[in-house]
Amino acid sequence: MVNVLLIGGGGREHALTWKMVQSSKIGQLYIAPGNAGTGKIGINVTIDFNDMRAVKTFVLLHKIDMVIVGPEAPLVDGIHDRFLADDDLKLIPVIGPCKQGAMLEGSKDFANAFMKKYGIPTADYKTFTKDTLSDGLLYLASKNPPYVLKADGLAAGKGVLILNELEEAQSELKAMLEEAKFGSASRKVIIEDFLDGIELSVFVLTDGKSYVILPEAKDYKRIGEGDTGLNTGGMGSISPVAFADKSFMQKIERKIIKPTIEGLRKEKIEYKGFIFFGLIKVKDEPYVIEYNVRMGDPEAESVIPRIKSDIMDLFTGIAEGTLAQKTIDIDPRHTAAVFLVSGGYPEAYEKGYVINGLDQVDDCILFHAGTKSEEPNGEVKTNGGRVLAVCSYGENMEEALKTAYKNAEKIHFKDIYYRKDLGFDLNA
Repeated sequence: MVNVLLIGGGGREHALTWKMVQSSKIGQLYIAPGNAGTGKIGINVTIDFNDMRAVKTFVLLHKIDMVIVGPEAPLVDGIHDRFLADDDLKLIPVIGPCKQGAMLEGSKDFANAFMKKYGIPTADYKTFTKDTLSDGLLYLASKNPPYVLKADGLAAGKGVLILNELEEAQSELKAMLEEAKFGSASRKVIIEDFLDGIELSVFVLTDGKSYVILPEAKDYKRIGEGDTGLNTGGMGSISPVAFADKSFMQKIERKIIKPTIEGLRKEKIEYKGFIFFGLIKVKDEPYVIEYNVRMGDPEAESVIPRIKSDIMDLFTGIAEGTLAQKTIDIDPRHTAAVFLVSGGYPEAYEKGYVINGLDQVDDCILFHAGTKSEEPNGEVKTNGGRVLAVCSYGENMEEALKTAYKNAEKIHFKDIYYRKDLGFDLNA
């Protein structure tokens, strides 16, 4: 029996928790900080991950056998490295890359240079700093719209701008580099060629040598229907993706997944955990838009329910370096996860509204994200922008979506909003 500390508090972590407790290998499961959903199947705890003494005390006191890192920030900050550097913690496996591997997400400049070195297809790019701003302005003027500007570092999903007007692009470049629009994340800015196509997300679990490919997914980032309005953390996802047929997935594996794993080995970067390939299909070719070094969210809420294998067995294979001996079994059914969000999100929104109807749903899984449970009555209230994901199965995408939407209609909180057009771009 494995005692686990899972770091994170969103829908991804609830999906992981939901799957992990199905394993006969799981002992006590702690989630830090968790949410109202994770608190019903594990124990939510509060830990300051910047305070390594507090982390160590908790891990040793509760006899933690494995740490699984959900979000990217602790990985980019080097939590795995801090475990390895401590004699009392170094033998406790951490599922998530070391700091150098996390640079794939933590620095777009690093990721682009890595892809260029190992021949992994991505957009052409150049990187600029405050000192080379004038060169950046000239470079923009030499390109055709749309103009793609990316902050180098983590910017909570807001550091990518796609602009149609040259003057606006040049103004935004100045704001990013001179005025620190995205803080330290935009000390460097990458200007990329725009890739025109349809996006998908592909995921692997790797022990650094071998890998297993998880179900692919399509997520929907824009707040408005028809993919309009501001970017969000994700308004929902569907899996599988119709255009990602066997031939296309083989192309992704050959041109992107294998060269990435081999490149990490050649760079002597020890990598244990998830790799998320944010891809775009241009004509019939896959290109990498970005790497992430953790499971996606909202994709986890449609991908994880399709994994039939024991996920703790896969995590153990990663920890022990025996993933090559493991197999993954995938549910052939389709899944759809629809996110219910707070009114005003992704800009200003209110918290603390009572959520009604949670006991009225059927034939679906509710994954909590921005929720909290109020004691002593156990009332569940909103506690974030993205509040709940409603996930349903179906024999096809339309059936999965129909069931998810039927259940979404049963849930109510003040100013609730959700997109009603997921999958709209996959019907053709």
